[in-house]
Amino acid sequence: MATKEATWDYRDRFGERFARTYFRAFSGLAVSSIGVGTYLGEPTDSADDRYREALVEALESGINVLDTAINYRAQRSERVVGEALRGSEIDREAVLVATKGGFVPFDGSRPADPGRFVREEYVETGLLDPDELVRGNCIAPDFLDDQLDRSLSNLGLDAVDLYYVHNPETQLEERSREWVYDRLEDAFTRLEERASRGDLRNYGVASWECFRVPADHDSYLSLPEVVRRARAAAKRAGNAATGFRAVQLPFNVHMADAFTVAAHEGADGPQSALAFAQDSGLNVFTSASILQGDLAAEESMPESVAARIEGDTPAQRAINFARSAPGVTASLVGSSSVEHVRENVASGTFEPLGASAFDAVFE
Repeated sequence: MATKEATWDYRDRFGERFARTYFRAFSGLAVSSIGVGTYLGEPTDSADDRYREALVEALESGINVLDTAINYRAQRSERVVGEALRGSEIDREAVLVATKGGFVPFDGSRPADPGRFVREEYVETGLLDPDELVRGNCIAPDFLDDQLDRSLSNLGLDAVDLYYVHNPETQLEERSREWVYDRLEDAFTRLEERASRGDLRNYGVASWECFRVPADHDSYLSLPEVVRRARAAAKRAGNAATGFRAVQLPFNVHMADAFTVAAHEGADGPQSALAFAQDSGLNVFTSASILQGDLAAEESMPESVAARIEGDTPAQRAINFARSAPGVTASLVGSSSVEHVRENVASGTFEPLGASAFDAVFE
């Protein structure tokens, strides 16, 4: 597990290369405000090789946030993250490792008969109740328990620093909102128990739509209610404080809803997801920070926005836009080549926008 001492030593080792606010705090740790995501790519050996090289380059260049999920690339992304950690000169305790559970993963490649694989691997073994499966997603506590164990094995780690329940809004396609909140509380209770046993440091929710859509949207989940359920889960588990510390959501110049849509009830009225998270002490990790590569192209960002943000390339300006948003701890960028890692790391040599300057972008 990452430690305060090791991550702050990492910051001291690389800090002079970067702008003042490049490293930020997460649960007492010092973490880079740029992280590596591992979602994209085919489940192949050649893609593994590229990821491994890119991840080692990132770790040894000043990025100590690695994000993955058990279903990414049929479990290969988790496995290659573990290989990179072991192959790097950087101490594992200096790195925030985050993964996710919720989508049924294949193993190494897409099987010829996916339905048969799920039935034999999960249903017939009693690990998965098919009634809880919605478009490949399940957030039942026993299923997540199994997935966390598999993730630890894939990564070759005794514990992860951040474990997300993955896209729980998927369940809303067949379940009521209240049912999803209840199931999340059950899931959080299990994660609180696993945290007490030392298998994870903190947990959160990784989302696609639920926190950045209006309250009347079919995919909406209330972030205040999710936090309330996490606090209730901590009490059920006998913990003094909840381990719920983070949300992951898409954020970029073309998907800025988490900043602009006020859908979460705060102390003084409706707030955006980012504003509520900041006021509540939650960390936000942004996904789709360069819109899966689309924002790396010239003229992909409105000229009026690009002119305000530092960076030598479109990708760097897109990254710096995402990590300028209030409440953002780190912006995740998929990087499966050493060249892209070097470009992304260099984004951190520029100072992101301050709060007032960021607000001005939307005026």
